[in-house]
Amino acid sequence: LNQLDQLRVLSFKGNSVSGRIPDISGLVNLKNLYLNFNNFTGQFPDSVSHLHRLKVLVLDHNRLSGKIPLSLLSLKRLYTVYLQDNEFTGTIPPFNQSSLRSFNVSNNKLSGQIPVTPALVRFNTSSFSGNIDLCGEQIDNPCRNVDFGPTMSPVYNTMPPKPKSSKRSRLIKIIVGTVGGFLLLLICLIVLFYICKRRGKEEKSIAVRNKGVGDQQMSYSLDDLLKASAETLGRGTMGSTYKAVMESGFIVTVKRLKDARYPRLEEFSRHMDLLGRLRHPNLVPLRAYFQANEERLLVFDYFPNGSLYSLIHGSGKPLHWTSCLKIAEDLATGLLYIHQNPGLTHGNLKSSNVLLGADFESCLTDYGLTSFRDPNTVEEPSATSQFYRAPECRDIRKPSTQQADVYSFGVLLLELLTGKTPFKDLVQEYGSDIPRWVRSVREEETESGDEPASGNEASEEKLQALLNIAMACVSLAPDSRPPMRDVLKMIRD
Repeated sequence: LNQLDQLRVLSFKGNSVSGRIPDISGLVNLKNLYLNFNNFTGQFPDSVSHLHRLKVLVLDHNRLSGKIPLSLLSLKRLYTVYLQDNEFTGTIPPFNQSSLRSFNVSNNKLSGQIPVTPALVRFNTSSFSGNIDLCGEQIDNPCRNVDFGPTMSPVYNTMPPKPKSSKRSRLIKIIVGTVGGFLLLLICLIVLFYICKRRGKEEKSIAVRNKGVGDQQMSYSLDDLLKASAETLGRGTMGSTYKAVMESGFIVTVKRLKDARYPRLEEFSRHMDLLGRLRHPNLVPLRAYFQANEERLLVFDYFPNGSLYSLIHGSGKPLHWTSCLKIAEDLATGLLYIHQNPGLTHGNLKSSNVLLGADFESCLTDYGLTSFRDPNTVEEPSATSQFYRAPECRDIRKPSTQQADVYSFGVLLLELLTGKTPFKDLVQEYGSDIPRWVRSVREEETESGDEPASGNEASEEKLQALLNIAMACVSLAPDSRPPMRDVLKMIRD
């Protein structure tokens, strides 16, 4: 097993395997490790710290013991860390990987203060519960400033005993102080209730929608967002996007949805709940939302590496076929995950709605935002979006479908392979969109018998295979397009 240096995913989930975890340091290309729901014992495997490409580490529900090693901090690509329901002791290492999205160490024997790092402050009580000796702001259990060691003597042992005559007066003071404090607290609560009631009519506060295990909790409030410096990142079909830098230095992306007749607040909240529960390495997670009257703000993680559009068209040079293949696999994986949720679609897939993560992995954003808008009030799609839309959905009054997403994926893949933008170059140069242009080019090549020029036949074959997949996705008949599960399989094959 340790010699499989090209292995990407290793899973022994739920097999009742016992004993120590063997050496796996030879799996240098491993990205996902699933050893959960077994009976593994012993200390945390040191070999895991050598897997520098590792993104998903899932060791929960075993009997592992000892300390969580500091060497995990060297794994800069970690996306998911699940170590709950083991017997780990000691303190939690100060995880601070910018890629970290899911984290859980609950139900262990950990102690000490939870590190206050930008990565860990996102997670709430559920990620740390069941460790009675933990303290920190994430679990509303402040740590004591002074910790007396075993050699320290209690202060009261060095104090002289107080006279008995003072006990009665002391008791009276305690009673008076207690009653007075209670009355003061009651008055404060009444005043606070009326203030909150009044403010509640004027605005809604930030609502975080991700309540599962390993849940993230925002470490900022609406006031923090309103005070943050904002930089416009772009304007699109759904609204404007801003980079918000808070006074603490924490950075998020805020999308302000365009004015439109959205559904009732309850319906909007339910839809945001659904989107907020989506967690995948190839999706930009929705962290929070704000709604008041006609205002809608969505809060996402900030991705400093820009968009796929910038990557494709920024340098003016076509991407290498290996990059095309990796990007295509990322996009197909993320889109398939969305489609596995019944009735859910992306609805607005285009290269500017694909952001690049810390390791330049492709992550879909702006997914699921078209399904809840009133079609009678939606503006005409921009020229940018129109060419990505399937023919049967060019009429904006028709809802998006998963088959339409497949078409958009095909257009995006063709854009990736040809370096042509489907909304500018082809309109000006060819008077058509990319799929029709590629069809005409292929027909001309077939008629003339010309072979595409290439210095590497293997590379050309792989490029041609991706092109064939893209052409299948942009079939005019919706029923002729393959589902994303088949698309992903073809890409991986």
